[in-house]
Amino acid sequence: MSEVGSEEQPLRVAIIGSGPAGFYTVSNFLKHKDIHVEMDMFDRLPTPFGLVRAGVAPDHQKYKTVTRAYDKSAQSDNFRFYGNVAYGDDVSLDMLRDYYHQIIFCTGASSDRNLGIAGEDLVGSHSATDFVAWYNGHPDYVDAQFDLSQESAAIIGLGNVAIDVARILCKTDNELKNTDMADHALEALRNSNVKTVYVLGRRGPAQAAFTPPEIKEMAELEDTDVTILVDEATIDDASRAEMEASGDKNVAKNVAAIEAMSAASPTGKGKHLTIRFLVSPTEIIEKDGKVSAIKIVKNEAYQDESGGIRARATDIEETIPVGLVFRSVGYRGVALPEIPFHDAWGTVHNKAGRVTEESGEIVPGVYVAGWIKRGPTGVIGTNKTDAQETVACMVEDLKAGKILNPGNPDVNALDEFICAKQPDVVSYEDWTKIDEVEVAKGEASDRPRVKFTRIAQMLEVLGRE
Repeated sequence: MSEVGSEEQPLRVAIIGSGPAGFYTVSNFLKHKDIHVEMDMFDRLPTPFGLVRAGVAPDHQKYKTVTRAYDKSAQSDNFRFYGNVAYGDDVSLDMLRDYYHQIIFCTGASSDRNLGIAGEDLVGSHSATDFVAWYNGHPDYVDAQFDLSQESAAIIGLGNVAIDVARILCKTDNELKNTDMADHALEALRNSNVKTVYVLGRRGPAQAAFTPPEIKEMAELEDTDVTILVDEATIDDASRAEMEASGDKNVAKNVAAIEAMSAASPTGKGKHLTIRFLVSPTEIIEKDGKVSAIKIVKNEAYQDESGGIRARATDIEETIPVGLVFRSVGYRGVALPEIPFHDAWGTVHNKAGRVTEESGEIVPGVYVAGWIKRGPTGVIGTNKTDAQETVACMVEDLKAGKILNPGNPDVNALDEFICAKQPDVVSYEDWTKIDEVEVAKGEASDRPRVKFTRIAQMLEVLGRE
């Protein structure tokens, strides 16, 4: 009998999730020319690319060009895409074990962390994750409601997502109209009454998680003045020493940009963005069942026993009137059926990508890559080396014979099973048809694309009711 991984008996790999980690799994496997592998990618949406499509800001098109590389991987003869097929509903772990030698989960971190303060569940208090998905046209969020008749909004967090949300709220229709933002969001933002936006961060400028291009862009908005308090822009001695010792150029650039913005004076533009450092929300205040204000406490930076810079509350409090609150304090993974999950971390239990039980015992043939493996850290490209580590383990296990023994490792049998389970399965060829229509509609209106935001619309393009 032929060896698994040979031309006669290819290694069969199931990839759950079609975001960056999933596609970097494909490209990493393709580098192993000595292994014949058939890779089948599953996604519960008809559209591939995960957060590149539904998470990257619509006004940052350059970050989306990475999908060209993903598309190149998808053109491989040994790659198949099964879109509109959900793990846990249409396919199970036992089913996958019957068709594949190895299974890798690349499902990302689709939920968000809570603030843990009173009033967080009031009408008008939202996850930034939901807002981002809404304006990016994710089918799950097309009907979400955000009261943009409010005049002021607060965003809690100092990462790129928080800055993205602030920028989208502050940009004019002229700045947004040529993006691939979902039509419903373009219309809502065109009529938005939000004029004052606050970004509130628990720690200081030297600890901010956003990247230099993101913060610098805030000073270039067409109709928004930016205010940063001078005393909050000035970093403490311990933070400056840590920054200089680390030699981290991004931190230095962030601090320089923040100091420059704090020295600027308002010019009378139509909107106002205030970025605050060393403040924490303590309560979201209610009026008539809705958000009316947010209470914050002033923090001070201090050096802990390990030498790290932390923030602790003082007794100085402040109340800011706002009608909208968006929390952006971190993504977290969602537990997967039949997969050991570390609830406190929001990740799957694993060692270098090999899924383990809580005890540390390795679960044979099951792997993870991306945010569901390591948590929501890094940028898109970070998933490349992350997937490389996991694929190296998968190849090592293949060569050691530590793989599953599927009873039916046959592509045609799998197709038959999937089509019976989900008749509206979407292939990669189907996706390219959807893509072509979106791009054509975009060209007609001087936009990168006009997205379909409902699965029924996508299926209609394919001639399905």
